[in-house]
Amino acid sequence: MKPAPEWKQQMDFPRLKSLAEFFGVPKPVIGMVHLWPLPGAPGYTGYGMQTIIDHALRDAEVLVQGGVDGLIVENMWDLPYYVGAGVKPEAMTAQAVAAAEVVKSFPLPVGINVIHNGGIVCLAIAVAARARFIRVCILTGSRLWDTGELDHGCAADLVRKRKELHAEEIHIFADVDKKHSVSFPGLDLATHIEWTEFYGADALIVTGRMTGSAPDAEKVREARSLATRPILVGSGSNRENIGPFLQYADGVIVGSSLKKDGVMQNPVDLQRVREFMDAVRAVRETSAARL
Repeated sequence: MKPAPEWKQQMDFPRLKSLAEFFGVPKPVIGMVHLWPLPGAPGYTGYGMQTIIDHALRDAEVLVQGGVDGLIVENMWDLPYYVGAGVKPEAMTAQAVAAAEVVKSFPLPVGINVIHNGGIVCLAIAVAARARFIRVCILTGSRLWDTGELDHGCAADLVRKRKELHAEEIHIFADVDKKHSVSFPGLDLATHIEWTEFYGADALIVTGRMTGSAPDAEKVREARSLATRPILVGSGSNRENIGPFLQYADGVIVGSSLKKDGVMQNPVDLQRVREFMDAVRAVRETSAARL
């Protein structure tokens, strides 16, 4: 096969080679650091940035002690959520400050997610905090959010801004058939995967309907059969279903099931993290034995 033109090789060079290479293990687990409500959010009661940072570092420490392979710092409790560029500057800057503390404190790859679909906002926080990847909720296509907005992909602006900021080392993990939303009529999973890969996603994320809801294993299997990029399960994973999911998925993003009593507003529970990681290691060992 004739080599691709030099410009195409250079454009593709920053793309992630594999999740295993990036995180250092096969089938990596990325633990969620759910920030307390940030300044401006309805749940914020004036407790200040140090309280937000302290709780973020406490959850991150428990996740790392329990054995996860990466972290994502997310504005989970800034609900009801703004969409895209509507994210307020006071929230964006607060998240960047908290994320920077997590990045400084732990040697694992750290990512950023801003709900709903803060593509360029995610990137700006990642640059400021020196995070290594971002989760983009709608990179391509159009969807209706649970908050009522009809939203669309941000690939053109996001990838250009990443180039402008000389931040091509920040990888894009993009959702397909994203939770908390419904697709624009006619946009099926196969099409969404094809579009999202075409516009530069490093990895794809498959979710259930809402936070904490698991996707059907068949949906994960279908996504794996359709995609050429790595697939992550992005919601609803627990120690009972992680085995079936990792038969098809290349990794997992997990939050709610690792909290005390499995309640997502609670702090991360070390025992739950360890039990989850024990189940993951069993899958890894079985997979390695088959090779």
